[in-house]
Amino acid sequence: MSTSRFLVLAIAGVLFGGIAQQAAATPGGYGWPVKPFHREHPVRGNFGDPRTVFDGPPTRRTLMSAGGRFQLHFGIDISAPNGTAAYPVESGVVTRVTEEEIVVAGAADRSFEYWHLHASVRVGEHVSAYETVLGRIAKPCGHVHLSELDGGVYVNPLQAGHLAPYRDDTTPQVTSVTEERAAGDIELEASADDFPSLPVPGAWNGLPVTPARVAWRVETAGGAAVIPEHVAFDVTRRLPASPFWSVYARGTHQNMTAFTKFYAYRQPGEYIFRLGTIHLAPGAYRVVVTASDIRGNSGSRTTRLVVAP
Repeated sequence: MSTSRFLVLAIAGVLFGGIAQQAAATPGGYGWPVKPFHREHPVRGNFGDPRTVFDGPPTRRTLMSAGGRFQLHFGIDISAPNGTAAYPVESGVVTRVTEEEIVVAGAADRSFEYWHLHASVRVGEHVSAYETVLGRIAKPCGHVHLSELDGGVYVNPLQAGHLAPYRDDTTPQVTSVTEERAAGDIELEASADDFPSLPVPGAWNGLPVTPARVAWRVETAGGAAVIPEHVAFDVTRRLPASPFWSVYARGTHQNMTAFTKFYAYRQPGEYIFRLGTIHLAPGAYRVVVTASDIRGNSGSRTTRLVVAP
């Protein structure tokens, strides 16, 4: 999926007044782009999920060293049947239409991107929230990708005060914490994931998503702080500015990831986060890693770490 830049159009003050009234009609933010607008739908792809396409065969070597196309997911994927009509979540003006992408500029320098649609609108057209059909979900996508930009910056649509209603009752898990030592330095990584709050239909059922935040700290065996909490990954509001492989560690791949001539159908993704490189005096320690979701549910894992004299 390309991160094509959108064009911002100037909109008359009278139009902004109408948009503000529509926004105010949705307490706590805006509704969903598919019907019913004010009921939660399954989200099969989270903001910040890894998006990976590898140049090479489906092997461990490819995962650990091959080139390809790698980016953090800049929106959310909302599951819905192919052919489902998608509507704007905020009134505005269409500023971009491509084979898959439609961009609508709204009020207060905010805009929305809608991906994987057969478009029913054109550039320059004014569209009304929950009334205008932007397009229909293209086969075989089975979802509409929704991105929100505030001031030209991608923000997490699932944060409080944005897409509503949305609840999250699942608890993220840290599945492993690993270390690699070289010349006295210890490089730490952790695998963590979460699962959608609502069951996702079809082939994506049971596949993981990333947590919204991963943090870690180091303690003595008795619990005294040695290295205070550091945040390795945080997409609760925005995407990190760091390059993909500075955030995720090698071995990371998305659900059903693609290789040059192979598509890993139904295979779950693996999300490995770079925690950091530390240097510790000889002794026994505990590394505590915590993964949290957008609503604050969290799970932790503690790993023993011994540094010999």
